[in-house]
Amino acid sequence: MDDAERLPGGPAEAVRDPRLFEEFYRRHVDAVMRFVARRVDDPHTAADLTAEIFLAVLDSAHSYRPRLGSETAWLYGIARNVVSSERRRVARETEHQRRISGRRLLEADDIARIEDRIDAESPGRRALAALARLPEGERAVMELIAVDQLTVTEAAASLGIRQVTARVRLHRARKALREETDLKAAQPRPNPAVPQASSPGSGTPDTSLLHVARGEA
Repeated sequence: MDDAERLPGGPAEAVRDPRLFEEFYRRHVDAVMRFVARRVDDPHTAADLTAEIFLAVLDSAHSYRPRLGSETAWLYGIARNVVSSERRRVARETEHQRRISGRRLLEADDIARIEDRIDAESPGRRALAALARLPEGERAVMELIAVDQLTVTEAAASLGIRQVTARVRLHRARKALREETDLKAAQPRPNPAVPQASSPGSGTPDTSLLHVARGEA
C-alpha cells in the first residue's frame, strides 16, 4: 500500500509547514474516513474521530518510519488508538455534551456525505463484527489485513509488533475462523417445511466469516 507523491520528509516535515500539512491531509483524509466509517455508524462521530486522528498526527509525526510501511499504514495505527480510546470513553461516560456541541458544526451536506461513506463501508463493519469473538491481539492483526487491506509488514508496524508475531496471530485467527465456519457448515440445515425458531449462530455460515477466513499470509 504505497502513498503517491509522498513528501521526502514525511509527516514530520508536513507538521512544520501548514501548506504541506494541508497537502498531507487532503492526500489521506479519504482513507482515514473509510477506516473510521468501517468502525462507527454515526456521521457526527465519524467526523469528530477523523479530525482527532489528524490532530494526533501533530504529536506523533516524529514516530513515522518509512522503512516500516506506508504513511497510510502508519495513520491506521494512530486511527486504531483514537477509535479505541473513544470506545473506552463512551463505555465510561454517559454524558456526551462535548460531542453534542461539536455536532452543530456539521452542515446538512456534510452529514449526507458522511452517511453515504458509512453506508458504503457497511460490508467492512459486518466483517469486523465477525471478528469480534477473536482474542484482541489476533483480531487487531486480522482487522488491518483482511478488512483494511494492509500487508503483514504494515499491520505489524501499525501495531508496534514484530512481523513474525503478526504472522503467527494472523495464522491463529484464520484457523479459528475456518474452524468456526466449518462447524456451522456441518450443522444440519432446518427443514423449510417445518417452522423453526430463529437461533443466533445456527444455520448457514456468516459470509463475512467466510471472506475473512480465506487465504494465508
